[in-house]
Amino acid sequence: MPRLRVTLVLLLALVTQVLMLENGLLQTPPMGWLAWERFRCNIDCDQDPKNCISEQLFMEMADRLAQDGWRDLGYIYLNIDDCWIGGRDASGRLIPDPQRFPHGIAFLADYAHSLGLKLGIYEDMGKMTCMGYPGTTLDKVELDAQTFAEWKVDMLKLDGCYSTDEERAEGYPKMAAALNATGRPIAFSCSWPAYEGGLPPKVNYTLIANICNLWRSYDDVQDSWKSVVSILDWFVKHQDILQPVAGPGHWNDPDMLVIGNFGLSFEESRAQMALWTILAAPLFMSTDLRTISPQNIDILQNLLMIKINQDPLGIPGRRIFKSKSQIEVYKRHLSNEASALVFFSRRTDMPYHFHSSLLDLKFPRSRVYEGQNVFTGDVISGLKTENNFSVVINPSGVVMWYLYPIQSLGFSSETSQL
Repeated sequence: MPRLRVTLVLLLALVTQVLMLENGLLQTPPMGWLAWERFRCNIDCDQDPKNCISEQLFMEMADRLAQDGWRDLGYIYLNIDDCWIGGRDASGRLIPDPQRFPHGIAFLADYAHSLGLKLGIYEDMGKMTCMGYPGTTLDKVELDAQTFAEWKVDMLKLDGCYSTDEERAEGYPKMAAALNATGRPIAFSCSWPAYEGGLPPKVNYTLIANICNLWRSYDDVQDSWKSVVSILDWFVKHQDILQPVAGPGHWNDPDMLVIGNFGLSFEESRAQMALWTILAAPLFMSTDLRTISPQNIDILQNLLMIKINQDPLGIPGRRIFKSKSQIEVYKRHLSNEASALVFFSRRTDMPYHFHSSLLDLKFPRSRVYEGQNVFTGDVISGLKTENNFSVVINPSGVVMWYLYPIQSLGFSSETSQL
């Protein structure tokens, strides 16, 4: 049976030229806010009206995105997750829960658009969503796509609970075609790879990159450092597969930022932001923007960090060095020969003095660089490739540099292969 399923996916690859997602969207990783990790499936609006999945919650988050600087930095998606659905009407069309979304989804889309935001919505390629609400079965794909377009939705996250391999292999390409057919640009976030183990041969990333704008490949993030690191470890372990398949219009999605919640320390929060940026990951916050601390706002609104994440080349970074001292170095190639480096400590004891040179990190010989420490703003100037340097990295923390060459000493034309 597994061989037959793989064959089915391969056969679909031959016929998906007419099913490819051709929306021109997400040329840089999407940024915004997503309800799930922070608010989950809280539907008790009687006991917890401020935090339940409701029209009010999304309108309040839209206000914060627009008024507190988030939108102007690129955080433009306001994304609904599971538990919004009230059922289907007599014609089979999805309807939102009438008590929690009394004005409907089109009203929310209009509200978001009036503030310069975009609205995302959630469904599931299966008989039910993960939390048991009506899913999108194969016979409902076109109807649901048309419904979302009529509601003026801007992104669809399509989960994969309660579906078979065969249903997913048919349903995700079918939804891409259906979204195209609506004529409305709707970014398509797929969970397909995650339900197939995330790796070849069951996952054909060449196929998926032509169907989805972004895709989940691994576990949901939880509000803990252990969860964040486990996701990072999986992506690093498989970076030779995952790094080359992502780029403008089609991104690996290691899941939400949990910065501003309860599980990460200050150092861990900065680390998640830096590492997700190096991976060219979507930056979807999932925290309460009404109560987020100034310290966490500073992390999430770091201008240079966002510039790196949104670099138009769209080349994801990768880990290039791992030491016995539990220090790792990640590098991302950027426009105009610039680079971002993250020095990451897995230590839990004390700050560590890490010594290296750009030459050791496979930068071209005989060049001079300048740049900036992304978090402190300290200027790095006159750093020759061959010069030794030292950085002090706090436990579970990072130091992040933005570097660009200012001079070539003329002795070599080597270029880095990392």
